[in-house]
Amino acid sequence: MHPGKILILLGLLLILAGVLFLYGGKIPFLGRLPGDIRIERENFTFYFPLGTCLLLSVLLSFILWLFRR
Repeated sequence: MHPGKILILLGLLLILAGVLFLYGGKIPFLGRLPGDIRIERENFTFYFPLGTCLLLSVLLSFILWLFRR
């Protein structure tokens, strides 16, 4: 891969990460998908967004696949 393509890809990923940080809380389904694990106890809360991680992984894999073509 050429260094120019790598820089463009890294720039797009940084922009995407910035948008998710700014507007991630306003997306209603993000973090509340089926498969997200939440355990709440009296003084303890554990949250692992497994479904959200899988969805983001599939989307990023698809985007990277498109760039390789």
